[in-house]
Amino acid sequence: MNQIKVAIADDHQIFRKGVILSLRSYTNIRFVLEAENGEELLAGLAEAQPDVILMDLRMPGKDGIETTKAVNKLYPNMHVLVLTMYEDERFVTHLMENGANGYLLKSSDPSEIKKAIFEVFTKGYYLNNFVNRILLKKSHNKVKSIPTLNSEIQISDKEKQVIRLLCMEYTAQEIAKEMEISARTVEAIKDRLMERFGVKNSVGLVFFAMKNSLID
Repeated sequence: MNQIKVAIADDHQIFRKGVILSLRSYTNIRFVLEAENGEELLAGLAEAQPDVILMDLRMPGKDGIETTKAVNKLYPNMHVLVLTMYEDERFVTHLMENGANGYLLKSSDPSEIKKAIFEVFTKGYYLNNFVNRILLKKSHNKVKSIPTLNSEIQISDKEKQVIRLLCMEYTAQEIAKEMEISARTVEAIKDRLMERFGVKNSVGLVFFAMKNSLID
């Protein structure tokens, strides 16, 4: 695997340095940008071109919520991994629906941060037990007005299988092998579904599918 270029945005320098130091042993991870707020991060992205951004939420000036939305609009190929102290499920759902590719608490072990970085880089999203519990809760508590497979939302068997495998954290290449189709076809199906459902990335597609019970 090529080196994964990582940026970190957090207004606490000690925490930033601690994260960088804790991941130093993973030679496939290289930090290319540090920022103490959203403005500083956005100013450095064009030059640094990170693959993954570790994003705090509470920062002076432009906070992590605003910055995540800006990154998703300006640099859609960069992956945002929220790293915060906030356990409020409202933050999780809002961020995941607006461009975040994963959500971690600052109490996470370095090994989980490393795993999350690798998974958002290779798969496009990272769903840990914390996020999955929130997704399942929203799925069980969804309001009646949300469309179902038998009304507005109609998907083919092939599209349904792609979604199901995405929810099982398969990569595009793994889905292609499982379904005996090309990876390019998988990506085309994903792009078509994301456009139809109005989501921005794979994690948004998984989130939408679970909320609307598109898979068994």
